[in-house]
Amino acid sequence: MTVVEKITALRKQMVSNQLDAWIVPGADPHQSEYVPSHWKAREWISGFTGSAGTIVVTKESAGLWTDSRYFLQAESELKGSSIKLFKAGLPNVPSIEKWLVQELAEKSSIGFDATLLSISQVKSINNECASKKINLVTDRDLVNQIWDNRPEISKTKINLHSVELSGESRVDKLKRIRIKMKQGGVHQLVLSTLDDIAWTFNIRGKDIRHCPVVISFAIINDKEAKLFIPSEKINSDIKQELQTDGLTLFEYLDFYDHLAQFSHHETILFDASKTNQKIIDSIPKECNTIQTSNIVFPLKAIKNKTQLKGFRKAHLLDGAAMVKWLYWLDSKADLDVHSESTVADKLNEIRLDAEECLDLSFPPIVGYQANGAIIHYTPNPETASPLKKEGILLIDSGGQYPFGTTDITRTIALGSPTAEQIRWNTIVLKGHINLAMAVFPENTPGAQLDAIARYPIWAEKLNYGHGTGHGVGHFLNVHEGPQSVSPKGKVGLRSGMIISNEPGLYIDGSVGFRIESMVAVVELEKNDFGNFCSLEMLTLCPYDAKLIDAALLTKKEQTWLNEYHQMVFKKLEFLLTNDEKIWLQDKTKPI
Repeated sequence: MTVVEKITALRKQMVSNQLDAWIVPGADPHQSEYVPSHWKAREWISGFTGSAGTIVVTKESAGLWTDSRYFLQAESELKGSSIKLFKAGLPNVPSIEKWLVQELAEKSSIGFDATLLSISQVKSINNECASKKINLVTDRDLVNQIWDNRPEISKTKINLHSVELSGESRVDKLKRIRIKMKQGGVHQLVLSTLDDIAWTFNIRGKDIRHCPVVISFAIINDKEAKLFIPSEKINSDIKQELQTDGLTLFEYLDFYDHLAQFSHHETILFDASKTNQKIIDSIPKECNTIQTSNIVFPLKAIKNKTQLKGFRKAHLLDGAAMVKWLYWLDSKADLDVHSESTVADKLNEIRLDAEECLDLSFPPIVGYQANGAIIHYTPNPETASPLKKEGILLIDSGGQYPFGTTDITRTIALGSPTAEQIRWNTIVLKGHINLAMAVFPENTPGAQLDAIARYPIWAEKLNYGHGTGHGVGHFLNVHEGPQSVSPKGKVGLRSGMIISNEPGLYIDGSVGFRIESMVAVVELEKNDFGNFCSLEMLTLCPYDAKLIDAALLTKKEQTWLNEYHQMVFKKLEFLLTNDEKIWLQDKTKPI
């Protein structure tokens, strides 16, 4: 079916179910950023493939709400679909809730699958729609009625993540979690976020592309740790080890029944922004609930010495892969026969050729010229732009290693860049270096560091529409909280946290620039004024000197750049061929 035909079929289901609107979020029951194929209902019905966005269909209209990262992508993918794009966050653009109130009559009915919307989202819809006495219907899945050959939920076997890699046993993690629960008066901790469950129980899987997590739920109390997972995913040896460590295993779909069995006097903790509505609907109303960030979230964010050592090793191998690819692109590739897609394939091949690299950490973002301005653009082999020996190529990629996850962006000139392109890239590089050199008191909110990176860009009356940095998981999701470096980054940065450093600049319809490296927050000095931290560069890869105007850099910025490039060469030279080493030596010479 075409998108138009799918929406027509959905409207027929709405009529038969006496519904005036249906909401299709881009989510799974675990509120994952990247969702398994089984739950890609929004993508299936609309054709929009971005990781963030929600479709709303009424009897007469249909709209997609997404953020600034996907505006250009959504405009392209929605062409001919009859779905209107709502650019969330822009002035005069109504939220989903306000739009529904505008569109629907009093006492209308809105439907959605309660497992796919978070408690916070449903509360917001309820609050906005109360003035019109609009009814919410949450106990059915209309898309499932029209989605033929819907992919099944993954049945791939899980793996255990050893203490040698994680640095802490699941038994010790459960002890720490239970101490926090006791301190907060919590009797039952409900976990539905997949990376939190994977971290807690030291398990990994392949249920979501490029994210080594396992489709599962968990409940932890002072006596028992319950893991809800399809039994066919666990072999006998793993089952025995988990049970020996105090876990009780149940079938995945038994989870909601166990919630209903909570005692009325108990206090239940879950994160309302990351927990689906069906979970709270299943818990007895008499229970006391604490709807706040779950206990695992901040524990997972602080990497231990073993994990930090693993991250350094992962970036050593990943840096070598990037340099091998850059050498090939610069010295061996005939650009006239390549496209965005084929050079991405070559990088994937080089990265995955390393025995320790188990997977990519996300599909590579490879944008040539105007496509580089589409922040999360992923090339399709059939429509990818051909390359030329000119212009700007932006590539954002990463790998999954059992000892760490990587994420790197470099912007490359394929020919002789213009003076304007050099200036734009150098301004972005100044922001990148400013953040890399930052010294700050521990627990400084990410929003304050965000301004440090943006200042050189703001000074030119320019800006970018995404955060400057995100947390990164340890052989887990490439995007991880609670920390972030962004205007909304309220969480204080602490030693052991991993974040990205990725300012950018995007000229719609023309070109994009982004420079990204991963850094670790490390202790620098403790004195009478506090415990001060700095950022350790983890990513090892040169910046394109052809796109750098040294005259725009301060002496301090030049020194930092030269010292970084010297470190890159010293750490990577032994992993390269002689020709690659000679190439890297040239690309890292002082400016």
